[in-house]
Amino acid sequence: MHKRSDKVAETIHTTISIILSRGLNDPRIGFVTITGVEVTDDLHLARIFFTVIGDETSKKNTEAGLKSAAGHIRHELGKVLKMRYTPDILFKYDHSQEYGQRIDDLLREVGTGNEGDDSEHR
Repeated sequence: MHKRSDKVAETIHTTISIILSRGLNDPRIGFVTITGVEVTDDLHLARIFFTVIGDETSKKNTEAGLKSAAGHIRHELGKVLKMRYTPDILFKYDHSQEYGQRIDDLLREVGTGNEGDDSEHR
């Protein structure tokens, strides 16, 4: 059985993805993907994890744009959630994709290094 916070997190994820796909009037917010949502058990805080295509400047600009739009997004969430208290929202950049890419790159380097070593010993 799912906790209520899990169901709320799922609804928040879907709703924010829709809001972002429709676009916000902030040029800092580029192509954003919501990668996950964690809601505290008391339903008062939602951590929204996102990724964005681009360099470090794009990430920082997007994060600033999302933080600026948080009040509007929270208001829109309130309409959908229909709860007594709409959770505060906190946007956090999701580094897991970069971390995964780094691990893949390291594994490829190790794999390439081993192949070279084997061919030299034959």
